[in-house]
Amino acid sequence: QVQLVESGGGSVQAGGSLTLSCVASGVIYGRNCMGWFRQTPGKEREGVAAMTTDGGSIYYADSVKGRFTISRDNALITMYLQMSTLKPEDTAMYYCAAADRRLGYPGSWCYYPRADEYNYWGQGTQVTVSS
Repeated sequence: QVQLVESGGGSVQAGGSLTLSCVASGVIYGRNCMGWFRQTPGKEREGVAAMTTDGGSIYYADSVKGRFTISRDNALITMYLQMSTLKPEDTAMYYCAAADRRLGYPGSWCYYPRADEYNYWGQGTQVTVSS
């Protein structure tokens, strides 16, 4: 059983930076998908970044490309989301998630992550960006 615990959320002004961390316990295999999602009240959970746990494939939503960086440590214990040049529209509850398999196709593993394809979730951490 995989358990995920996020940390690192907070309040920042527009243009600022935050780094979210997700500590994983349990078994996560080397090529499954892990990712970061965010959700605001009344909206669906949006996948913003995802990667295979071996780091071979990385995806970013257009809304965060060039500003967010997803990464993980070599022990596959901690996944990070480095967020810079934050905008008020980045305000959301952020969740890390893991799938029990590799999602997608060769050349596009973990692309366009969908919440319903991920099996394990953290409790979420709030990010608030003020203008």
